[in-house]
Amino acid sequence: MTEQENFTGAPSADSLPEDFRSGFVAIVGRPNVGKSTLLNHLIGQKISITSRKAQTTRHRIHGIFTDAHAQFVFVDTPGFQTKHLNALNRGMNRVVTSSLRDVQVVVFVLEALRYDERDQEVLKLLPDNRPVLLVINKIDEVADKGQLFSFAERVAADFKHVLSRAEGFAAIVPVSAKLGSKLDELREAIRSHLPQGELIYDADDITDRSERFLAAEMLREKVFRFTGEELPYSVSVVIEQFKMEGKLRRIHAAILVDKEAHKAMLIGKKGEKLKEIATQARLDMEKLFDGKVFLEVFVKVRSGWADDARVLRSLGYE
Repeated sequence: MTEQENFTGAPSADSLPEDFRSGFVAIVGRPNVGKSTLLNHLIGQKISITSRKAQTTRHRIHGIFTDAHAQFVFVDTPGFQTKHLNALNRGMNRVVTSSLRDVQVVVFVLEALRYDERDQEVLKLLPDNRPVLLVINKIDEVADKGQLFSFAERVAADFKHVLSRAEGFAAIVPVSAKLGSKLDELREAIRSHLPQGELIYDADDITDRSERFLAAEMLREKVFRFTGEELPYSVSVVIEQFKMEGKLRRIHAAILVDKEAHKAMLIGKKGEKLKEIATQARLDMEKLFDGKVFLEVFVKVRSGWADDARVLRSLGYE
């Protein structure tokens, strides 16, 4: 597990205050509402990848934040898919629904002033026996903040109607995940609904994922960022070798694509695009792991991998 760099104020396991709270908090919403950005800012470290491309998050990722009063285990889930349901997307949807069964609190994320049938599909999945907080994200993009009140009222009414709940949202918190605004208020709102309990993870942990997994995610993010809409969504990353040599991490990674044309697109003229992707991924890894990284990246063609259940299992998709 990766440790926090700026962690302060947490009690040890044998000196917890009587009112210490802990629990799992699912972050759910349709693709591209800013769930991963929200998670990264809530824990103060980048562990979940982000890009403008929808469907960036594919796995369930735990981000852990501990202070003197609580331990929050945030569960970043893939955006719920309503289109293009190949084996990969069906698996991602199963991750969303299973996550909702295993948490104490749910955070439902919307983009400010945007609420449509895609959000309603996620709304229908929300449990009727867990506190649900509405987080309205990207408020920095709204010029007239007065519109947020009527927007929140409309969504709250739909929440009660769709789920036939007598109670509405446990709280409604407008935030800007990108700017990190109102996140202390959000943590406090969540904490009030967590049960009293012990530490679930060590106080200085920030994720349950291995460095090998995080390295693959860092590289996959850079593929998305540097190819934009040019490269189809059917791309994945496999870490073929991860070795520690003293303080140096030696990593060999393969980027999987569907077609030879995609391979050429990813490599770029004289290999320049692949070199840029690898360099930026390496810099992110060195920052996260706090140590030097040697990264070697190859591109491999594996046709139809996103609709092949056997291949998906071998890649660790749930």
